[in-house]
Amino acid sequence: MRWPEICKDHPKKWLIVEALEAHTTSDYRRHLNRLTVVEECPDGKTAMNRYQTLHHQYPEREFYFLHTSRDSLDIQVRQWSGIRSLYAIDTQV
Repeated sequence: MRWPEICKDHPKKWLIVEALEAHTTSDYRRHLNRLTVVEECPDGKTAMNRYQTLHHQYPEREFYFLHTSRDSLDIQVRQWSGIRSLYAIDTQV
């Protein structure tokens, strides 16, 4: 399904969706061409917690938690530039 169809079928709802077909543009925008609804959630906090659980269970799948009040999806891909010093390993032992 496309996002407008999902919004029509699930008005004013928090959802967990999975991207079945997607691509990233040169300006680091993620375009979700085909989606499926995984679950409806009662609120944003529940949706975020459920997303985290699913993401840890199935790291190879592309899940999002979204509210259907959004007319369109504007998802920007984050570019990681390194590791944080808090997690760095001291190699001078």
